[in-house]
Amino acid sequence: MERVYLDHAATSPMHPEVIDEMTSAMREAFGNPSSIHSFGRASRHLVDRARTIIAESIQADYNEIIFTSGGTEADNLAIIGTAEANKGKGNHIITTKTEHHAVLHACQFLESKGFEVTYLPVDHTGRISVEDLRHELRDETILVTIMFGNNEVGTIQPIHEIGQILKDHQAYFHTDAVQAFGLTEINVKELGIDLLSVSGHKINGPKGMGFLYSHQHVDLQPALYGGEQERKRRAGTENVPGIVGLAKAVEIAQDVMDEKHSLYSDFKGLFKETLAAADIDFLVNGSLEYGLPHVLNLSFPGTDVESMLVNLDMSGIAVSSGSACTAGSIEPSHVLVAMFGSQSENTRNSIRFSFGQGNTKEEIVWTANEVAKIVKRVTS
Repeated sequence: MERVYLDHAATSPMHPEVIDEMTSAMREAFGNPSSIHSFGRASRHLVDRARTIIAESIQADYNEIIFTSGGTEADNLAIIGTAEANKGKGNHIITTKTEHHAVLHACQFLESKGFEVTYLPVDHTGRISVEDLRHELRDETILVTIMFGNNEVGTIQPIHEIGQILKDHQAYFHTDAVQAFGLTEINVKELGIDLLSVSGHKINGPKGMGFLYSHQHVDLQPALYGGEQERKRRAGTENVPGIVGLAKAVEIAQDVMDEKHSLYSDFKGLFKETLAAADIDFLVNGSLEYGLPHVLNLSFPGTDVESMLVNLDMSGIAVSSGSACTAGSIEPSHVLVAMFGSQSENTRNSIRFSFGQGNTKEEIVWTANEVAKIVKRVTS
């Protein structure tokens, strides 16, 4: 049976060159980067080089990169760390209803500590209104955290406009760029971003590795206490092989960004064209104008998401109903609820297809035709 993996927004396979770099580091660089002897210096050199590569990828400064265990830790450090460090300036935070749970749950935790959080609504495409943000902004707002591109429907938020609004305000601007990084150009200085989260396993790098960009003016309270690693912002001996693998994945992603953007955009069009040719009724969830190239979320009227996922899996097709972090939950996607309302059929019949390394046009056509067969079967 043919097996096709179209769940790259959940996690991606490691690039062979990343594996090679990591295994080499495991064999040859076991020294503690904090040690002053030659073994430690060899490891420190690898960490320093990785930090430089990653900083350059977003036009940041070398010392503004903090290595983390992934996107969740980066989000938590950015949100809770800035809130705790700046509570003397205010207690108000602004986010959106469609954020990843790493952001939403961090904000809910802060609410339990006395902070006030405003959750901005989105339109039917998943975009916020810049005017809504402007209206909700207060003198005591200390943080605005709005994701770059949505992990379920791919909608890209008006990041540049948000940065302009906050340019002369005390509030820090954090964006979860886990899905967008590596597929769209990001210049943190031009966009006015103060904090940015990235996860390695979304860009064909290792799981358990990520980074937080934190502008040098950001006052950040650490979540871990111990040694003085990461300029006292994240204690703990550095995961040298993981850092090396992350940097290699970033390097590769930067080199092939335009190529991937074009290819995945073509996949989107081809998938929809194949379904249309098979006379299948479907709707696209998300923004057609502002969207990530690799995420295609489709609603199939008259179907049930659980039945669709089981049938697709039996056909060898790996997809998702939304965020992998809520897999197995019978609750509808909070993103789709925010876009369409809790009573909408879209919240119960939508599937996310996400493209990545190794996928081919032949796979896309085959998958779309299999989807068409399944839709016809379950709706007949």
